[in-house]
Amino acid sequence: MKTVYHKADSRGHANHGWLNSYHTFSFANYQNRDRMNFGVLRVLNDDTVSQGMGFGNHPHRDMEIISIPLEGDLEHKDSMGTTAVIRKGEIQAMSAGTGIIHSEYNKNKDEEAKFLQIWIFPRELNLEPRYDQKNIKDGKKINGFQQILSPNKNDDGVWIQQDVWFNLANFKKGNGKNYMLNKKGNGVYAFVLKGSAKVGDRILNERDGLGIWDTQSFNIEAVEDAEILLMEVPMELPSYLK
Repeated sequence: MKTVYHKADSRGHANHGWLNSYHTFSFANYQNRDRMNFGVLRVLNDDTVSQGMGFGNHPHRDMEIISIPLEGDLEHKDSMGTTAVIRKGEIQAMSAGTGIIHSEYNKNKDEEAKFLQIWIFPRELNLEPRYDQKNIKDGKKINGFQQILSPNKNDDGVWIQQDVWFNLANFKKGNGKNYMLNKKGNGVYAFVLKGSAKVGDRILNERDGLGIWDTQSFNIEAVEDAEILLMEVPMELPSYLK
């Protein structure tokens, strides 16, 4: 088993006033050759958006974009005609494909919005743009894994155009479980949202990240009550990037 550890305070940071963002991987003005991606996981941004503020219209293409609100509400609009509000307890997935324009704003004037912005390289270029959004709070599992994203349309959670599985791991102190990878050649990036846990042989605290690959499974045990996002992704980049 191989691992790479990213301590929370080692992330890139940009505070634009209305947006306070921490970057696990290189993004915008934060560029680190050793932290460009983890397999097809290209961006993991931990964003806080001020009251009533947000991202104006901007373009994307050839990327699978996932948003997971942690606090507050985000209003989304795009060139496909979608208008939606995503809230804590929901997940949004968007295939930019051949190109989209979208905006995201903190819908509330009296509280911040916090969310994870995640980018995944798709299997291939020039896919048809699409939008997906699901409630995930009703399926929450304690001392287990809750699948919230997969490559399969009929699975739990949203789906994207890549062999990727996301799970939320919620464990009470002292409890744990073994995670089995879904596909050979994949790795898992574990990102702690709350609490602390032992992932493999490493103790992780809030907002720490650990990439794990060249293994079929690994164990998680909560040191404190913990919530962890597990992002299982192909470690080999698509052919169009080689």
